[in-house]
Amino acid sequence: MASSSVLHTGSGPSLSDPVRYPVSASPEVRTKRAFVLVLLTLLVPGSAQLVAGDRKLGRTALRVTLAVWAVLLLALVLLLLNRSLVINIVTNPITSLLLVVVLAALALGWAFLFLNTLRLIRPVLLAPRARPAVGIALVLALVLGSGSMGYAAYLLNVGRNAIGNIFSSGPAIEPVDGRYNFLMMGGDAGDDRTGRRPDSLSILSVDAQTGQTAIISVPRNFQNAQFSEGSPMRALYPDGYNCGDECLINAINTEVTNEHADLYPGVADPGAQATMEAVSGTLGMQIQAYVLVDMEGFSTLIDAMGGIKIKAGGWVPMSGYFDEATKTHGMPLGWIPAGDQTLNGAQALWYGRSREYVDDYSRIQRQQCVQQAMLKQLDPATLLSKFEDIAGAGTKVVESNISSAQLGSFLDLAIKARGKDVKRLTIGPPDFDASFSTNPDFDQIHERVDQLLASASAKGAQSAGIADDIMALPQAGTGHVQAAGTVPATLPAAGNAVQQPSPSDFTPVTTTPDGEPITEEMLTQLKLEGNEEAIRQLVATNGQCAPL
Repeated sequence: MASSSVLHTGSGPSLSDPVRYPVSASPEVRTKRAFVLVLLTLLVPGSAQLVAGDRKLGRTALRVTLAVWAVLLLALVLLLLNRSLVINIVTNPITSLLLVVVLAALALGWAFLFLNTLRLIRPVLLAPRARPAVGIALVLALVLGSGSMGYAAYLLNVGRNAIGNIFSSGPAIEPVDGRYNFLMMGGDAGDDRTGRRPDSLSILSVDAQTGQTAIISVPRNFQNAQFSEGSPMRALYPDGYNCGDECLINAINTEVTNEHADLYPGVADPGAQATMEAVSGTLGMQIQAYVLVDMEGFSTLIDAMGGIKIKAGGWVPMSGYFDEATKTHGMPLGWIPAGDQTLNGAQALWYGRSREYVDDYSRIQRQQCVQQAMLKQLDPATLLSKFEDIAGAGTKVVESNISSAQLGSFLDLAIKARGKDVKRLTIGPPDFDASFSTNPDFDQIHERVDQLLASASAKGAQSAGIADDIMALPQAGTGHVQAAGTVPATLPAAGNAVQQPSPSDFTPVTTTPDGEPITEEMLTQLKLEGNEEAIRQLVATNGQCAPL
């Protein structure tokens, strides 16, 4: 009678096959077999079962593996051909939920295959010294494979919840004159205030074709703001928001919320909507959407990013309490030095808010710089490595009327915008004469905004070579050179060419006029002496800033 170890004829495996029947194999072969099965389950889930276990299970798992590979290959092709479609699928509430469920199921199925592989290995047959190594290898493979897929499902669900909390479910918006225009408001609410008061107002205008971006900052104390045509507030203020010193543009939100909400039936945030209409009418451009960020959320977002890097032109105080009697601030809580700095959330918040010793326009310049630093440094590597923290911080955004269904195209634009210079304009000094704010020349404002947007458009980019060559030529009567691609600081009168250096072309002021290094101790001593004017002179350049 033939021994059971004799090789069988036909297509079936013999009982001496060490892969399927390891009992008769040597200890060395069993150890190698164990590592090979773990590696097969990691690289080609289902293949270990196909060669050494339940072939039906193996064939089913292998079909799923091949299907997943096919979907991944299709996704890669779509990323090359239609990136926004892939992003829309991932960010869409319904499809993203389906992806979360599928990824979770795949992670559980993969974990089951690893456990089944452990059964196939039969650790009792391994040499005692080989068992720990095989066990560690299987656990590492389980974490690397099934664990990574489960974590991907978790992160996708985190992002899905953040999107649902931040963005609306309304209809998509269309570009106006080839651009998307968003109003970014920094909400400065507090227990001692009624309603939410935007402390900063910036328009982010993005070319729908190229992603070329322009930032327009409007001072919070802007007066006589014009409401756009069709705005319900235009009937109350046909000649502009001009009820006196109290009618600053950042007061519109509170007034409409408290007194005129009935003018905006069905609108989720009448105050934000009215503010957007006021900025639209003032700048002569249609703004399609807004994002209102809570200051605390802003600080948390900076921390989640790991901080931002800037070049600061002068020292900035983190101001203490404000004394109403003397109209001065108390001792600063700290100082942000001049020079290259990495700011955490609290420092970045103060850097964008502080206006002690300087005017509001210096603060606006710093706010623009912080925005540019965030756009520059929120790269894919940072987003992926800190996604959970960034998504959690994102839920601190109070509200936005941007449709979640359109995030894919906007994220695609953000990717296109990376590496491009951001055009900037402040509706006030240094880009306009300081006397304009209470009686602004709206025709001049509209002209300057049109110039800025033209320079940041697809057509503007096509003719940038010629325009930059012209702008780089020395102007008549000056020895200065205009920074390429920038808008002149003011509209020069006939015969007077006024030039503005590049925003990053400055030397941080780190010493006194006598060459003595400026230190926190020096500034503190001047504050104790009540020498506010000396401090004002030493920090006068703190509006200068450039992202690193």
